[in-house]
Amino acid sequence: MRRLHLRDAKATLSALVEAAERGEPTLVTKHGRPAAMIVPIEAGQRIYESDRPSFASLLMALPHELATERDERGPREVDW
Repeated sequence: MRRLHLRDAKATLSALVEAAERGEPTLVTKHGRPAAMIVPIEAGQRIYESDRPSFASLLMALPHELATERDERGPREVDW
């Protein structure tokens, strides 16, 4: 994997994007430490799937109603 300092990555961003399109990831460092990675879109989509349903939408799609217990006594008294 190619490794570049941030200032070099800024200067060659177009080339890094083209490399990512060819399947070559690049690690970008800042002050000598890994800070970011430019990866092919397929690799990024595996991590951040935009089509992933939310938990709420999964619950709403259940074919039956959820059985929940509810306390019907009303609000409790509070001593101020």
